[in-house]
Amino acid sequence: MLLLALLLGCCPRALGQLEESQFGDDFETELADFDLDIAPRRVPRQVKTILSKETKPHIQELAIKTTIISRYAFTAVHCAMFNRHSAAAEGVFQFQIPAGAFISNFTMIIGGRVYQSEVTPKKKKVKQENGEARNKESGGASPEEVEVFRMAASIPGRNRAVFLLTYEELLRRRLGRYEHVTSLRPLQLVSRLSLDVTIVDHSPITDLQVLPLRNGRTAGSNAPKRPAKLELPVTTAITKENSVCKITFSPNIVQQAQIATNGILGDFVIRYDVQRGMGIGDIQVLNGHFVHYFAPKDLPVVPKNVVFVIDTSASMSGTKIRQTKDALFTILRDLRPGDRFNFISFSNRIKVWQPERLVSVTPLNVRDAKKFILTLVPNGGTNIDGAIRTGSALLGDYLSSPDASPNSVSLIIFLTDGRPTVGEIESAAILGNTRSAAQEKFCIFTIGIGNDVDYRLLERMALENCGMMRRINEEADAGALLKGFYDEIGTPLLSDIRINYTEDSVHYVTQHLFPNYFNGSEIVIAGKLSNSSAESLRVQVTASSSDRSVVLEADVPLRRRQTETEKHVKAATMATGAQAAGSGVAWGLGVILGSIAEDFVERLWGFLSVKDGLRSRLRSQTSAEREGHLRRVANLSLTYNFLTPLTHLVVERPEALADGTVAPTPASPLSTGGAASTANELPGDAEEGKPPKSNGEPGSQTSSLSNKIGKVGRRPAKKSITFSKTSADGDPHFVVDFPLSKLTVCFNINGEPGHILRLVSDHQRSGVTVNGRLIGAPPPPGSRKLQRTYFSTVTIVVDRPRRAYIEVTPKKVILDGRDRMVLPCHATVAVDSGALSVAVAGGSNVTVTVGGNIVFVILLHQYKNPAPYQRDHLGFYIGDSKGLSADCHGLLGQFLHEDVGLARLPAAGREQAAAVLKVKRRSVPVVRKSRRLYGGTRTVDCWFARNNAAKLIDGRYEDYVTSHMFDTADRPHGTNAA
Repeated sequence: MLLLALLLGCCPRALGQLEESQFGDDFETELADFDLDIAPRRVPRQVKTILSKETKPHIQELAIKTTIISRYAFTAVHCAMFNRHSAAAEGVFQFQIPAGAFISNFTMIIGGRVYQSEVTPKKKKVKQENGEARNKESGGASPEEVEVFRMAASIPGRNRAVFLLTYEELLRRRLGRYEHVTSLRPLQLVSRLSLDVTIVDHSPITDLQVLPLRNGRTAGSNAPKRPAKLELPVTTAITKENSVCKITFSPNIVQQAQIATNGILGDFVIRYDVQRGMGIGDIQVLNGHFVHYFAPKDLPVVPKNVVFVIDTSASMSGTKIRQTKDALFTILRDLRPGDRFNFISFSNRIKVWQPERLVSVTPLNVRDAKKFILTLVPNGGTNIDGAIRTGSALLGDYLSSPDASPNSVSLIIFLTDGRPTVGEIESAAILGNTRSAAQEKFCIFTIGIGNDVDYRLLERMALENCGMMRRINEEADAGALLKGFYDEIGTPLLSDIRINYTEDSVHYVTQHLFPNYFNGSEIVIAGKLSNSSAESLRVQVTASSSDRSVVLEADVPLRRRQTETEKHVKAATMATGAQAAGSGVAWGLGVILGSIAEDFVERLWGFLSVKDGLRSRLRSQTSAEREGHLRRVANLSLTYNFLTPLTHLVVERPEALADGTVAPTPASPLSTGGAASTANELPGDAEEGKPPKSNGEPGSQTSSLSNKIGKVGRRPAKKSITFSKTSADGDPHFVVDFPLSKLTVCFNINGEPGHILRLVSDHQRSGVTVNGRLIGAPPPPGSRKLQRTYFSTVTIVVDRPRRAYIEVTPKKVILDGRDRMVLPCHATVAVDSGALSVAVAGGSNVTVTVGGNIVFVILLHQYKNPAPYQRDHLGFYIGDSKGLSADCHGLLGQFLHEDVGLARLPAAGREQAAAVLKVKRRSVPVVRKSRRLYGGTRTVDCWFARNNAAKLIDGRYEDYVTSHMFDTADRPHGTNAA
């Protein structure tokens, strides 16, 4: 919803219809509708001619903004279209995204209505209907280099439409560099076109390159490593300062026409690397999660045993076989003296160049291999099963012989352009035969050329045998891409890599066992920290190199890394916002990306976990194993709102009436108010004119995911919430109820965004700890405050009878008890995990019960159409504290078993009624105030302690700031003077 708020605020014209007087009959007046004022005053006649022939809605603005923080890229796309005709017309928003990326949001604003998408679980058979975006099969059966997201919608006459898209991806390191590609293919000239990329890394950025616009897919990541001279795209500007780089590209409409009159500019490609040292690599820690980047250098090359299995069926004739031969000739020159190799060709028949052996790299063997390659003639069918079994047997026999080097890396490179037509043609049987033949002794890397390939078969063949699959498009240069793929895997430096962390200190770690590490690549691992009191994390890397075993060990100081990563994130958000200065849309996109980047380590963990689950799904041998992976991937996809092969994107599309207006349509699923929801109005927000709204589902709907995992009960009955006033809500406003004294005391805590505050601390006695993370928000217009803070996350950790926790955000509830499950906040559901139980009232509140006598209620404050200064946040209330001990502490916990006294003072002039509060033998000046509770549904009078609760709370504000969300360590609190 932040995305909507910022962009609606930046683009008010996008929602309203244009005045009739803005249109005239002459062409020069209509040209004004294209916003040509941003181009040179004298518009070439050719450009006017092109625009005059344009019948579809015109793209007035296309703004693309990317923030890359530690190689994890967040991209936001804003596209504004204008229908200058009186009749409704179809507007098509189309954008190419990288195949490895996940879409995380899509929104349309048409005719003054907002159409918000929703990521939902995919049924086994999804019927494609109007109002639903096509599934993006990222990481699925057909991994293209890019995938096209397309949405068509009817735009009323003389009206605008805005399309908003965000997606995320982890940049892979190939051949020693990261590559980020942005597609610029609007299919027409655009009045205002802008592309902004901000790169912020923990390490200094090196080897930064911006390539000329790439119009085809032939170059890919395998273009020449060092072009003689790079000609930057016109208007490109680059600024670089140590670990922060900013790249902008903003051609006006005339400059676009000079590049391509049809609006297809090409791919904007950025390549770079980062400075890295020796040792275990770079580890970053943020909010209970960590990410580990491992890319060693300066290691001796490990010799390899490689068998090339090449398709020579009839479909390979012509350009394909010629390019393949050229690539194989080049690869032969790159083989090293310590390598062993062989070639196999297959069609109907299978031919082995050197039967029953792998040969060493000598001038004679290389010359004979070239002769064999020259004799390859395409004909016949495609015997994939026979070819892969022959290659596996050849390599397996060599590895069993005394000639095999114990420290070598073995692999098969398998290339085909077709489906199996000869011999075994069933995919399941081929995969089973391949597993039996390989026996985990070597890796299989597969390459598919063209459109008539069973890519799912090739992908599973590679994944099940520790390899990778690469697709080469029909029109691409197969030879160059084959050579580039070989370059990626042709220089192994390590094998059998295992990365371990301190036992019981981490959990939910992504893949940490790797068969090989190739020069120029990178290993990335992420996980969650489970040992909240640990000062350091022990990291051990074991592997085999060319001549010895490698062991790397180090202790990583967690708190220092947390501080460093926080500074890193702050630099990214500042750089993103600064780059957008002066442009409303760019500023809005910058704030969006900055907000998302604040949790980049957790989102990166979620991204990698989904990718791991998708790969594991393909490797599954049993239906139960497959279902387990499917359930976890679907769960994570919904948690992070990722569009994956197991989810689909549902969004309503408006229908235009004959008079050009938009037909009334029901609200989208995300904006439907739930029966249990109430307007959660905060103190001080009502006068701002935009109270937050709940995003609950209708009472008849239940989360389909929740019904599949854990012990999920039936929908709890609707009932009013009754609990004490003791709470932390709003900016945040703290309220403490003292029932014996019949007094209510309140105070404010002016914290810093990102700080984690200890609300309840009873770890030693009841085993309960509650922490809350602050998020920042700008002040509303006219406010005297510089900024406001709210609770964005509340974590309840329980250590008895066993460790468990609940983590609550405005969108999801993570329960880690007997089993880990993620519940969406818009659903209504109850779960009992033994140590903890949770009841979610869709879009309204979350009730957490510990041991039957400790109850916490967390209100969900969600905005339907937030202003730029509003944030979705939480309110924390203590419903029942009987189970908390007398030693309980924390900002709220320290008052649960205390009593207070009050001495009233005479009021002076217009001042509020004043008094002195007696708390723990301390005297605290207070004044009379009112506070709103329970989302604005109740108002209570209280005695307010000024100056950040000085003297009221034990110690200082800093005593209540914890290192991370799962920190349960008790710490001393100073005593204020009386």
